[in-house]
Amino acid sequence: MTKKVMILAANGQIAQIVENRVLTEDQFADVELTLFLRNANRLANLQANPRVTLVDGDITDPAAVSAAMVGQDMVFVAVVDHDQQNRLTKSVIAGMQANNVSRVLFANVLGIYNEVGGEFGRWNAESIGAGLATALQSDKLLADSGLDYTTLRLPWLNDRGVKYVVTTKNQAYNGVSGSRESVADVVLTIIADPSKYSHDSIGIADPDTEGQNRPVY
Repeated sequence: MTKKVMILAANGQIAQIVENRVLTEDQFADVELTLFLRNANRLANLQANPRVTLVDGDITDPAAVSAAMVGQDMVFVAVVDHDQQNRLTKSVIAGMQANNVSRVLFANVLGIYNEVGGEFGRWNAESIGAGLATALQSDKLLADSGLDYTTLRLPWLNDRGVKYVVTTKNQAYNGVSGSRESVADVVLTIIADPSKYSHDSIGIADPDTEGQNRPVY
């Protein structure tokens, strides 16, 4: 059965890794992609693919987001909502509820629960600053929405290979950095099995970077 997956902010680096793997790996041959982004011609190389629908729009425009969600099975929001009013999160939730779409994966940041310890945790909180409040509110809106959500708390990103450990909401974050390929792999794992990490907020990082005081690039 065809699975329809919508990716918002579809031109991001992690999003593009997910898109490439979906379109080239046999296990995802039944997946069709709706790619929503501002200035859709940035993904013009995918326009001719019969499994791809490109949508040019503003992710904070509720009407545009809702219209693109018709018939979707899963939504991956590949950008963190740092808007003071959390317009992105609210737009996504409203669109999904209006179209009876339940499964959503939403990018976020590490440290929203004070789950990152030590000197790195202190540095991370200082570096992200005010963004933590809006990121935490995005997570709370999802948790209260009634949707089948997974919050993806991303590490400081690098371009190393796939190596990661997943921690859940009530566990200490393991690692400080991780690769874009690793985050994409988690997203693809959930696309393959939507029951994974259901109604949870997960941390993703390379455990080899645990104990470092600064990001590892």
